[in-house]
Amino acid sequence: MFLLSLTLLPGPPISTCLPSLPTNIHIHLNDMSSERGKNIAEGSSLIADHHQPPTPSRYESQKRRDWNTFGQYLKNQRPPVPLSQCNSNHVLDFLRYLDQFGKTKVHLQGCMFYGQPEPPAPCICPLRQAWGSLDALIGRLRAAYEENGGSPESNPFATGAIRVYLREVRESQAKARGIPYKKQKKKPKQDKPSDESSSTLFFS
Repeated sequence: MFLLSLTLLPGPPISTCLPSLPTNIHIHLNDMSSERGKNIAEGSSLIADHHQPPTPSRYESQKRRDWNTFGQYLKNQRPPVPLSQCNSNHVLDFLRYLDQFGKTKVHLQGCMFYGQPEPPAPCICPLRQAWGSLDALIGRLRAAYEENGGSPESNPFATGAIRVYLREVRESQAKARGIPYKKQKKKPKQDKPSDESSSTLFFS
């Protein structure tokens, strides 16, 4: 029997014997990974944009705020008034309640500036909500009532009592401020609306 003796001779490391990837292949792989991550990020952004609800218009936002304000007013009554039991009397009380937050000067009949559109000095006459603001408010609440399940036949914001009240406010403010009401045709855009045509309500 013969025994073979093998002797390992020193040589280069095994890793140097294996072929290495070209540098441009490594760069290409990195580019593919970066592009894939970018596509995933863009896809996620498109999905998020698709599911994002549209921004409500200024009118819709104001209508929601008015509706919530009126609902809170009913809850603050003693006892609280359910919306299903709301009638025109509650709406009239709500409109009178808003007068304390008004910013339109309405001269009383005993005031020396009664009927003057531009009084030369201040007076102690009260501030009220402008007729235009109240009229626009009723329009928004009338629409919100029906959008929230109310019946048009029982809409407390569309009764004759509300129309009479708004007409009286319009006429009394026109006389007190010396600014006669004139129904005007709709214009494209005005630089600055007057107090009578403003639809903004002021709250403290």
